Amino acid sequence: MRNKAAPRMPGQKVLPLKALLRLRRQWRKKGLRVVFTNGCFDILHAGHIRLFREAKKQGDVLIVALNDDQSVRRLKGPSRPIFPLVERWEILEAIESIDYLTSFAEDTPQKIIAALLPDVLVKGGDWKLEEVVGRKEVEAAGGRVVIVPYLKGHSSSSIMRRVARLYKKAQPGRFGHRPG
Repeated sequence: MRNKAAPRMPGQKVLPLKALLRLRRQWRKKGLRVVFTNGCFDILHAGHIRLFREAKKQGDVLIVALNDDQSVRRLKGPSRPIFPLVERWEILEAIESIDYLTSFAEDTPQKIIAALLPDVLVKGGDWKLEEVVGRKEVEAAGGRVVIVPYLKGHSSSSIMRRVARLYKKAQPGRFGHRPG
């Protein structure tokens, strides 16, 4: 679908929830369908791009919520996120299919979803429908949940493991291994 959200200058995709709620009321009056997805997105890969493109096809306005840095650490461990929130926002702002970005400090986007009540809630194929946070609220409000098929081998964790293995092979004298 065509981007029906108001055009913005670069750097204006990131908004706090309060501003998104004001816009949400306007979009509802105009009959625009709001799509929501969320995640850490600390190493962007083809699976994420596919998720955003498929999500955007479900409606008129795509909002992506990111876990803040402390939330990512609690969920993924002390070595994450790879990129801090401000850099993740900057990277995601460059993706045309994303209309707005926000963040949350909690481990789940439950509060944001309950407040925004998007028309469509989108998650990647690594989620089972019954596990999707916010599903009950969205469906109770007449919305729907869409699961985008998982792109095998494209998780941030698997990419990090692959990079670590390749780096270790390329540096045989390091990491306690001696050649020959």
